[in-house]
Amino acid sequence: MREQAWQRFRPSGRRQGSRRRAVPAATAVVVGVMTMGVLAPPAASAAARPDTVQQGLNALVHTDDLPAALASVKDREGRTRTYTAGVGDLATGAKVPKDGQVRIGSTTKTFTAVVVLQLVGEGKIGLDDTVDTYLPGLVRGEGINGRHITVRQLLQHTSGLPDYESLIDDDILQHRYFDPHDLLDIAFQHKADFAPGTNWGYSNTNYVVAGLIIQKVTGRPLAEEVDQRVAKRIGLRHTYFPAPGDMTIRETHPKGYHRDSAGAPLRDVTEMDPSAGWAAGQMISTNSDVNRFFTALLAGRLLPAAQLTQMRTTVPIGDTGAGYGLGLMSRPLSCGGVYWGHGGDILGYETRGGVTDDGRAANVAVTSIPTDGAATKHLESVVDTALCH
Repeated sequence: MREQAWQRFRPSGRRQGSRRRAVPAATAVVVGVMTMGVLAPPAASAAARPDTVQQGLNALVHTDDLPAALASVKDREGRTRTYTAGVGDLATGAKVPKDGQVRIGSTTKTFTAVVVLQLVGEGKIGLDDTVDTYLPGLVRGEGINGRHITVRQLLQHTSGLPDYESLIDDDILQHRYFDPHDLLDIAFQHKADFAPGTNWGYSNTNYVVAGLIIQKVTGRPLAEEVDQRVAKRIGLRHTYFPAPGDMTIRETHPKGYHRDSAGAPLRDVTEMDPSAGWAAGQMISTNSDVNRFFTALLAGRLLPAAQLTQMRTTVPIGDTGAGYGLGLMSRPLSCGGVYWGHGGDILGYETRGGVTDDGRAANVAVTSIPTDGAATKHLESVVDTALCH
């Protein structure tokens, strides 16, 4: 994959300061590009050579000027190490908490997709049913018609629905509560990016619609379905969907910061209303819990084999070498093979992570969205280097 081909988004993960435009598949970019790594060498060998994961995190802080970086890395035998670098609170100089909670942005999309696919396995949703089967008349606009968009196209970003998130100002994004229908109102003021099924283009709007389908089919709030069907099922004790109005992070966490532009001062955005992300990016977790989630998912503990196969069936993302399945991405490793996952950005935090088929897992978080692509390339390089060593 060519790193320069990827843009970052916020709850979905938009690039800072950008505005949405239609993106053809050949040049498409994606929120939540994944990274991952392998367990650092055992203590005895670590003394003999530098730990590449720790070196990488140190460089993110000292070279890329990010406040803090933290990671959790698991090898195929299940041994895990956690890492930190930088400062957890710029005002007090407090240390970065090991495996602290962070906002995980678009990694939320994989949780949402898992719930949809569980309902597919239960016969309650059809992947090739149209949106209007469940939400008649809701999805309408210029070139937009819910009678022509399938559930599969929502999960795979091939619907052509315009993305609402890049149209919301940062200050509004941080402080305002958005109902999911507010987000759709913003999106549907704009015409479709392309006809359904003819292209690939990342849009948070897809997952807001998917979340509403979950609620319509189950009769329960999305947050409860994610908690019961995923988090509690596999023991994610530090993962949750914030309740409406909850602007805090419950457990020990590094503070999140934001620069309005390159060279601007960092401002504390730890407390924010994440509702603009909703089914596309609202959740909070830890690096270790995210590793546990993707490990369980790829091991078949969350989905029947048929639905997991559908999830792992990808369309190419331009010529990057990466692919997008149903809320799950594959990305090539420089040493051969691929890993599976989904990262995300939201004000104050950027995360990257995934797992390999042989059981390795890693998730990395930094406490500010970089203002250019170089730092994100370095973040992804840390994970790739760890995997391939």
